Parts: sequence; structure tokens; C-alpha cells
Amino acid sequence: MPLVILRMAVLSAFVFALVIALASWAVRRRHISPFGRPARTIRRLTDPILEPIERGLLQRGGNPQNAEWWLVGIVMIGGILLITAGQWAETQWFRWQGASAGGPRAVIRLVVYYAGQLVLFALIVRVIGSWVGVGRYNRWMRLPYLLTDWIIGPLSRIIPPFGAIDITPLIAWLLLQLLLPLLVRAI
Repeated sequence: MPLVILRMAVLSAFVFALVIALASWAVRRRHISPFGRPARTIRRLTDPILEPIERGLLQRGGNPQNAEWWLVGIVMIGGILLITAGQWAETQWFRWQGASAGGPRAVIRLVVYYAGQLVLFALIVRVIGSWVGVGRYNRWMRLPYLLTDWIIGPLSRIIPPFGAIDITPLIAWLLLQLLLPLLVRAI
């Protein structure tokens, strides 16, 4: 039920942003006379929402006339992320409810599953960091390296690099994908 409420709130925010964008666009494009009472009312209602976006666009070299559509895009992407986070949280809630009803063994399985997912995520972060030139000694990369060195280290001594390409993280990811379900079932 809370997810339905969240979806309705996001839909309402999107419709509100779309109405603001269309009304401001109509005044700016002179579909509504900019000197009439309706246009003044529209500007009085929409300017407090659009002016911060316009300032941000100006500071970044963008066109402030596109602020309405940036508002719609921000609300849409933010809403998608919010709904996704809500669905994820609801799924985790049901997983924990099921694990707690299943006893201590089920809770341990769930903790091992989450630990494996964390290591898989750290592998992905480590690979993306290496692509953009962020290395081991960057403060943001210390944790991913700490979480993945135990599997990357031994594999890198066995698997030779192919020129400039190191496939060790890929092999580690595949091994974890294969072994994690077996480990969880064995508990």
C-alpha cells in the first residue's frame, strides 16, 4: 500500500511540473499575452520554482529558457529513482520478514547473500574506477579494493593479462555468481 501512495505522489509531482512547464512555456512563447493578468499570475506562481533552475543553468553555461523542461526531466528521473528505491526497500523488508520467520539459519543465509552482493558491487565499482583512472589509493576506492582483493589477488597470479586488458575482475565476478548460490544453499 505505501508503494501505491508513493507512485501516486510521484505522478502528482510529475503532472504538477508538467503544468508549470506548459504554463511558463505558453507565457514565454506569447501564446498567453505576457502583459495580461493570467500571465502575471502564472509568472508569480512559477517563478519561485523555475528561478533556481534558471540560475543553475546560467552558472553551468546552459540556456535558462529551458528551465521548464529541466524541471520536468528532474521530477521524472527523480520520481523513477524514488519509486525504484521504494520497490527495493519493500523487497528487502519482505526478505527480512521471511528470513526472520525462517529462523536463525535463514537470517544467516540472507546475511551471506547480502555480503556476496556487496562484494559483487565492489567488483563493479573497482572496474569502473580503473576505467576512469581512479586507483587503489583514492579514498573512495579503498573499500572496493579492500572487499575484492581477497579474490582478485590469487586470480591475478593464475590468470595472465591479455595485453592491456585484465580479465581477472570478470573471472572473479563469474566465480562469485556461480559460488554464491551454492554457498547460500549449503548454509
